[in-house]
Amino acid sequence: MTTQQVKEASIGNWESIAVEVRPGNNKNADGTLKPFYLKRSFTLHHDDKFELVVTNFADPFGGAPMAKMSIRGHIEWRGEHPIARGAQKVDFSADEEYIVTPLLQGFADVLNQYTKGFNEWKIGEPQSIFKKAFPPFRLAEGKIFKEYDLIHVLDGMMFWGARNVDGRGFDTEENRPTNLQIPMIKR
Repeated sequence: MTTQQVKEASIGNWESIAVEVRPGNNKNADGTLKPFYLKRSFTLHHDDKFELVVTNFADPFGGAPMAKMSIRGHIEWRGEHPIARGAQKVDFSADEEYIVTPLLQGFADVLNQYTKGFNEWKIGEPQSIFKKAFPPFRLAEGKIFKEYDLIHVLDGMMFWGARNVDGRGFDTEENRPTNLQIPMIKR
């Protein structure tokens, strides 16, 4: 598929098939990376604007929702990615909105301990972290969250890049993913 064909096939609403697992940035006492669990809901519009809602869970079956992140911004199409025929390099920029909502008291407690300049974090109460320093997510004051990722559409499924096994984010071109993760399906 050409870049234009992938763009057209990507427009619409997509969601996780099941709870997904990712390597986290934090480590267990034995030095292994702590996994984190999530579900994604992604919408791509005709004008390259996107909306992404990620719900994180404390367990692999999605029984204990911890937090919800709502991100809105723009996608830039950067050309072919060598991972699979038709895959495309994309850059996601959260240049319109980034909101966090704690859904579990333990997560709200962590946010209250490690963030400054916000109201008290409470379950179910969203707060914008857009362009704000937010140490739990390694966000710096005044900066827009951006990821260097990929999109591959195949048989009604949308694949993004699999997280690096060492927990590194996709914060630079050098960290752009080189593998595919579990797909989302169109809804």
